[in-house]
Amino acid sequence: MAEFYFKDLVKKAGLEQEYEIASAATSTEEIGNPVYPDTRELLARMGIGCKGKRARQMTRGDYDYYDYIVAMDRENLWGLERIVGEDNDGKISLLLDHTSPENRAYHNRDVADPWYTRDFEATFRDVEVGCKALLEKTREGR
Repeated sequence: MAEFYFKDLVKKAGLEQEYEIASAATSTEEIGNPVYPDTRELLARMGIGCKGKRARQMTRGDYDYYDYIVAMDRENLWGLERIVGEDNDGKISLLLDHTSPENRAYHNRDVADPWYTRDFEATFRDVEVGCKALLEKTREGR
């Protein structure tokens, strides 16, 4: 969800040529699977496609290649540590940590996991706020 929403934000900002955006799993359970149907449906309602996406696992090479590695929750952070070791380059963060500390409803917490809650709308609200904050932060850092 976050990958495709962020791609849409970047496109609407006219910055497609400046960003390379991808997502990867920190576990092996979903490797090879397409985007979950409820997520596809939610994105489609917004006019955002995700056709052809299949889950793949994060690699150490991804850490070396990308400038930002953004996790949705602390469980993903743990998975990233297993894959890449220490974050010596300071690339790894939680998505909602990019929000302002004054935004107490979002800052310093995990993105709601729809796998457990079945509330894809709540997850989208977290993703929307986090991605907008991330875009603002990365644009400042260019």
